[in-house]
Amino acid sequence: MASLRDIRNRINSVKSTQQVTRAMKMVAAAKLRRAQERIFQTRPYAFQLAEVISHLQGHVDPGTHPLFQPRAERQAALLVVVTADRGLAGAFNANIIKLTEQTIARDYAELEQAGRLYLYCVGRKGYDYFRRRNYQIVANRQGFFDRLTFDIAREISEDIVNGYLEGRWDEVRIVYNEFRNTIAQNRIVEPFLPIPPERFLTPIMERELGRRPQLRPGYRVDYIFEPSPQAILEALVPRYLNYQIWRILLESYASEQGARMVAMDNATTNAEELLHQLRLKYNRARQDAITKEILEITSGAEALAKGGG
Repeated sequence: MASLRDIRNRINSVKSTQQVTRAMKMVAAAKLRRAQERIFQTRPYAFQLAEVISHLQGHVDPGTHPLFQPRAERQAALLVVVTADRGLAGAFNANIIKLTEQTIARDYAELEQAGRLYLYCVGRKGYDYFRRRNYQIVANRQGFFDRLTFDIAREISEDIVNGYLEGRWDEVRIVYNEFRNTIAQNRIVEPFLPIPPERFLTPIMERELGRRPQLRPGYRVDYIFEPSPQAILEALVPRYLNYQIWRILLESYASEQGARMVAMDNATTNAEELLHQLRLKYNRARQDAITKEILEITSGAEALAKGGG
């Protein structure tokens, strides 16, 4: 049975851990509030930009733009895997890693065996996992989430697009967590290149689309393009791709902070329950020790009384 000193040391250790988890929960909550503000500001523009691009595709020949034209044969592919730099966020990183492996097994098994599947890792956790398993990693971007800027998103987007235009890969998809609310995320595998002819909708996009006023049957929204759809498309496509990466990074960061806040809240609650159990155990052990001392004193007093008699 553990001694009183051992139990006291365990109680102090759990208290220290609880203080850390409580502090980490508060930090994650503060970061989450700022991340939510940024993602809520970014989403409307990103969604509308995607809608305009989708509409423009119906007014131009897809073959006139290299980022719209699917390759005749898929000889290589790139998966962009967006995880976090740190752990202690529940299943946040593990879910994305698992989804990436499922996607590879389902859609890219032959390319992976032939050595023509490439990974672009954003976040240290994904990079560490796939590096140990000898996947072909073409880039590793980490250490920027706490100072995330649009320039970083543009650099990542340019890396991906340049590789596509150079023929290093024929298809690009992005695996990430979409922020749903504080306690839940949507795991997404989103096509990036070539730009799909039909607009890709995440669960959040579908929800936002459903909230819009619907036109009467037979009516549709149309645009007047000036100077021309082709010229506007040339100007908007780079901005669209940059903004999709920017939105995805913000979605992932907000999801990470929400997952970490929930994980640290659970850890704090579990620590409190463990402290309650340890205090009960300590009190029982202390009571047993006191009872034992009383019995020893009583026995000694009886022995002295008999000896004196």
